Amino acid sequence: MKTVDLRSDTVTRPSEAMRRVMAGAEVGDDVYGEDPTVNKLEAMAAELLGKEKAIFVPSGTMSNLTALLSHCGRGDEYIAGQDAHIYRWEGGGGAIFGGIQPQPLDFDEDGTLNLDKVRRAVKPADHHHAVTRLLCLENTHGGRVLPLPYLEEAAGVARELGLALHLDGARVFNAAVYLQVPVREIARHFDSVSVCLSKGLGAPVGSVLCGSADLINRAHRWRKVAGGGMRQAGLLAAACIYALQHNVERLAEDHENAELLSSGLGHIEELLVSQARTNILFVTPPAGTAPALRQALAAEGILIGGGDVIRLVTHLDVDGAGVERTVAAFKRFFANRGK
Repeated sequence: MKTVDLRSDTVTRPSEAMRRVMAGAEVGDDVYGEDPTVNKLEAMAAELLGKEKAIFVPSGTMSNLTALLSHCGRGDEYIAGQDAHIYRWEGGGGAIFGGIQPQPLDFDEDGTLNLDKVRRAVKPADHHHAVTRLLCLENTHGGRVLPLPYLEEAAGVARELGLALHLDGARVFNAAVYLQVPVREIARHFDSVSVCLSKGLGAPVGSVLCGSADLINRAHRWRKVAGGGMRQAGLLAAACIYALQHNVERLAEDHENAELLSSGLGHIEELLVSQARTNILFVTPPAGTAPALRQALAAEGILIGGGDVIRLVTHLDVDGAGVERTVAAFKRFFANRGK
């Protein structure tokens, strides 16, 4: 029976059609700027995001890292959410590689950063302080989509404070599909945007960082320093091009499946279930039951995330039948509990 893997949308596997375009990709040495397929991907990404230039990197972590290093110098500071991926889940790369200090703030419930708190967090011009250079937002955050009016306001505040504005847009195409707007309508507010192509879009590897030509030229150096020069990377870029051409609009199916999953699990009285947020929802089982629940579902070919509050993520390898199987397995577990 097919495995239903709800741990993340990073687990997607390339389709046969994607594998065919990878096999036929024209390649060259990308470190020399001579890989035509990488060059095509970068031009396509820049056009879609409405930016001057883009750079292809192996991962979202490297994309965010090169953005930090390109915006900030040693002793500078960036502001980000307390649970933001760029701050909490990327190994402290900005501090390790660049001597860049993070200033984390708590997220509001809707995934935004309170802009009055951002204003207060910016350090005054004083030799005792790091120099605040950059504000980082995340869209989506925990599946939440940042409202377009908020982005407009955040961009205005950043300009007022003399800050650059970076978007960790790992799932920004999910946000664009949810809002039914071109992705550039989100990206236009930001000086740089990082986009993962290996999540819901289904490519096996790769992210792009988009921004001004000057910023991306700096990012090229940092990509090389961080070990991200991939030579004949057109094999991977071909998959990313396919993903952008074929897998964007279908993200709406993932959102619908997340809603179906949330609705189905919501009828289980033992569970606390969040409303689906694009392709992500969270379930909280009774205290102490998560390990047994995880084991029971795995025995039925259903994989779920760790922790006591469990994140479930739909993607192109999870269909409606997989959602039904998952809901039924959850129901069996709680029906049999204590027997």
